[in-house]
Amino acid sequence: MAINEAKFIQIIWEYYRAHGRHDIAWRAPAHTRNPYRIYVSEVMLQQTQVSRVAEKYPSFIKQFPTFRSLAEASRADVLRAWQGMGYNRRALNMQRAAEIIMRTHSGKLPSDPALLYALPGIGEATAGSIAAFAFNAPVPFIETNIRRVFIHFFFPRSRKVSDERILKLVRATLDKHNPREWYYALMDYGTMLARSEKVNPNTRSKRYRAQPAFRGSQRALRGAILKLLLQSGAQSEARIAVLLTESQERVRLILESLVAEQFIVFRDKRYETA
Repeated sequence: MAINEAKFIQIIWEYYRAHGRHDIAWRAPAHTRNPYRIYVSEVMLQQTQVSRVAEKYPSFIKQFPTFRSLAEASRADVLRAWQGMGYNRRALNMQRAAEIIMRTHSGKLPSDPALLYALPGIGEATAGSIAAFAFNAPVPFIETNIRRVFIHFFFPRSRKVSDERILKLVRATLDKHNPREWYYALMDYGTMLARSEKVNPNTRSKRYRAQPAFRGSQRALRGAILKLLLQSGAQSEARIAVLLTESQERVRLILESLVAEQFIVFRDKRYETA
């Protein structure tokens, strides 16, 4: 039987008071209230574990401490600073967003989720999380850990649970006076469930898709090509194929996509970072 909302709220708060992760560098108010820093952390946390973000976040913030510094940096420097995080498109989207924020919002991160959602690389969940964590706004949103918690408690035997059903419960249980801490509590409980549950509750979500293997994938090769060009400078298509022991045809297709997406440029018969 599913739990009632009042009991659910009590359990989540009690767990957070006893086991909350209060040492995370981008959490407010203990460590930062800076909207830029919280924005960077939320983009980094898209599809990346907290432990990995905790390693890269301090050096990235040190190198690019403001929207202005990020907007004015070279694309190659931003991508170098991002290396090891994966999904390199996030880095370019962050820089493009920084340019928009400098040009359109006087260098200040907007608090309106609709304006956040309009920025490159920001989906509904990230717009909601930034609004909640940077501005303590009572905005309902769902991400992986939140989804896991609600399915665990409210849909213990259900399959194909839609986010629409979960979002109703997120709204009903949201602490409108302290949404920031409430979401921290939900996420910490979700992290605990991920460690302790034998079967991930999120496999019962309608949105669930098994993660494809990374090794040998197109995404892996894209990352390897970009890393090579950042470290070694301009290279020909044939040389890249040799260095990465890949077919030239496969390398060519990925190089063309990286050029189209403005990660790299082609000049003098060689490829290099933009």
